[in-house]
Amino acid sequence: MKVLVIGSGGREHALTWKVSQSPLVDEVIVAPGNAGMVDVARCVDVKADDLEGLIALAQDEGVGLVVVGPEAPLVEGITDRFEALGILCFGPNKAAARLEASKAFTKEIADKAKAPTARYGNFTDAAEAKAFLDTVEPPYVLKADGLAAGKGVVILNERAEAEAEIDAMLGGKFGAASQRLVIEEFMHGEEASLFALVDGDSVIALDGAQDHKRAFDGDQGPNTGGMGAYSPAPILDEAMRQRAMDEIVIPCIKAMADVGAPYRGVLFAGLMIDDNGPRLVEFNVRFGDPECQILMARLESDIVPYLLACAGQGRLSDLPPLSWSSEPAVTVVMAANGYPDSYDKGSEIRGIDEANALHNVMVFHAGTKMGPHDAILANGGRVLNVTALGEDLKDAVYHAYQGVDLIDWPEGFCRRDIAWRALER
Repeated sequence: MKVLVIGSGGREHALTWKVSQSPLVDEVIVAPGNAGMVDVARCVDVKADDLEGLIALAQDEGVGLVVVGPEAPLVEGITDRFEALGILCFGPNKAAARLEASKAFTKEIADKAKAPTARYGNFTDAAEAKAFLDTVEPPYVLKADGLAAGKGVVILNERAEAEAEIDAMLGGKFGAASQRLVIEEFMHGEEASLFALVDGDSVIALDGAQDHKRAFDGDQGPNTGGMGAYSPAPILDEAMRQRAMDEIVIPCIKAMADVGAPYRGVLFAGLMIDDNGPRLVEFNVRFGDPECQILMARLESDIVPYLLACAGQGRLSDLPPLSWSSEPAVTVVMAANGYPDSYDKGSEIRGIDEANALHNVMVFHAGTKMGPHDAILANGGRVLNVTALGEDLKDAVYHAYQGVDLIDWPEGFCRRDIAWRALER
């Protein structure tokens, strides 16, 4: 069977790496891919937002399964298009992808499911939004309803700043994404990431993970797409994971079916956990990035039968439980200087092969391209994910930073404290 993976980031590199190991797979094609994926797949220069090009590629190649990495094609309905052609596609259809496309819709589903989440209001009128601020304590959490490239959530301490941000968002700061605005009470606690595979009916929880969103050590600096992650996450132990499944994920999956949008694919629940248990921060309709990298590193089972079941070929309930390595995994994101704000592209990166040669270290490419004479060039904000397994978490962290220190890239930076919360415990 041929498998087409859509995307070009570290998440897609990790998925491609894992899918390529399956005895069910003859070849993996990636569109568009990056400089690191060429070792495990054939890269074709079709962009992830080129739905017509992707459909033509899958048909021309006789692809048996499509795995969609990023959220944008799912929100645009690419799964519906493939299913209409009889091509299996891992990822929710357009109706179900509203869980990421609309934060207001997610809140409605959480309400229907009685899933614990922050108290909220959603608004299209600035005066009504500002009045709602009277009902919540600062800091104020403002969210653009739609997709805003990871920049649509703003947390502000000052009322005047929050009111100015309301005007900016509803005035078109994020285009159509902020035509509607969700305002939430601020939730205290510790964030964690829970992923579940869903076939429309059955649900399988994956191991937990914890991301680091801030750019700099000590959780300082601006929010990013993620500067590193580790799994398993002590805050999301087996008991807490089961609570999150029973109180949030499974009821919301049922609520989706009840509103005529049965969910299939991977569901990413961002959680806030305190002494009272888990509360839902948001849903995403794809694997997290960089959480996917550590989950794929730890997953011992062949992932392809589970992807096929979620895509409609069989049932998850007929498959054996997933098998996970007992070794923890850590990934450290190496980003271009200036990220998440402005940064330069095109600088050369050396030492990746040396890092990959270390025991239990894998470098997943997140934003790279090939340059002259097979040089690896930076081609994005988050550029590399140096990932390692270890006998324990401290050992995994040690090996990951061993890999980082072998990479010669003066134009990049990373956090040096990934997994600090768990190590403190």
